[in-house]
Amino acid sequence: MIVVAGEALVDLVPTSEGNLAPRLGGGPFNVAVAVGRLGVPVSFLSRVSQDLFGDRVVERLTASGAATDLVARGPEPTTLAVVGLADDGSARYTFYVEGTADRLVADPGPLPDDVRAVSFGTLSMVLEPGASASEAVLRRESARGALTALDPNIRASLIPDADAYRARFRSWLPDVGLLKVSVEDARWLADLPEDDVLAAARQWQSEGPAVVVLTRGGDGLAVLTGSGEVIHVPPVAVQVVDTIGAGDTVQGALLAWLHDHDALSAEAVRGLDGASWIRALSYAGAAAAITCSRAGAEPPFKRELEMT
Repeated sequence: MIVVAGEALVDLVPTSEGNLAPRLGGGPFNVAVAVGRLGVPVSFLSRVSQDLFGDRVVERLTASGAATDLVARGPEPTTLAVVGLADDGSARYTFYVEGTADRLVADPGPLPDDVRAVSFGTLSMVLEPGASASEAVLRRESARGALTALDPNIRASLIPDADAYRARFRSWLPDVGLLKVSVEDARWLADLPEDDVLAAARQWQSEGPAVVVLTRGGDGLAVLTGSGEVIHVPPVAVQVVDTIGAGDTVQGALLAWLHDHDALSAEAVRGLDGASWIRALSYAGAAAAITCSRAGAEPPFKRELEMT
């Protein structure tokens, strides 16, 4: 079983008619949906509103094969994100998070014994009091031996003190087994005056993670393996509608691939060879390409990947 901890929200996405259409999203929610749709046992850990959007969140999780036994419901509203799209389909976000349900998530205590991996990221590692609860789960599950996966998925507009967040991020690394980060986020996290992302990745790996996976947009995916080798996989050609949920799909597909290949532990991930990483990243890249080919965060089902 994989647990994905974090927020679910509603993206208000521009349409061709110039309107805003509500679409379910949130980095961790998208990861849970991706894992479930790829046929791997997954449970979503969050606090979800009792409003109509919250009902739709639970319905989407269930329809995607994700369990909701770790979802608490509350009267607070659902977080909203207004999405702006650039000409290349890349997205920028404006968030409405005050008093919303997901930031009030509580530490559920030790997770069930069959949980082999836990994924964290995005707003749930920033907004208090939920961020402290998520951090407690991260440290406890790492100590228990579960594979902990982190995608910071930086939303700089919600981080009032960049240096404090960067220090907190570094404090998590000893408890992270798999770090997945976009090159843009890596530059922000390392406060790089120039693009030396690989050097930052090597430094972070020395502080804890077994591997560091880099998403590189139109340049594909890369991984700094447990042996220190750098493996690159080119992007899958696709007509991009938008990139919403692409990185989340990579995270979910990687976790699903690791599950299917009995590699859900830091030791197993550290030991994967280059050929295995090419297969893993190719699988994740193919899944993300399908997500990019349609509006909003719509990760593929396993049957869709099998058809490519």
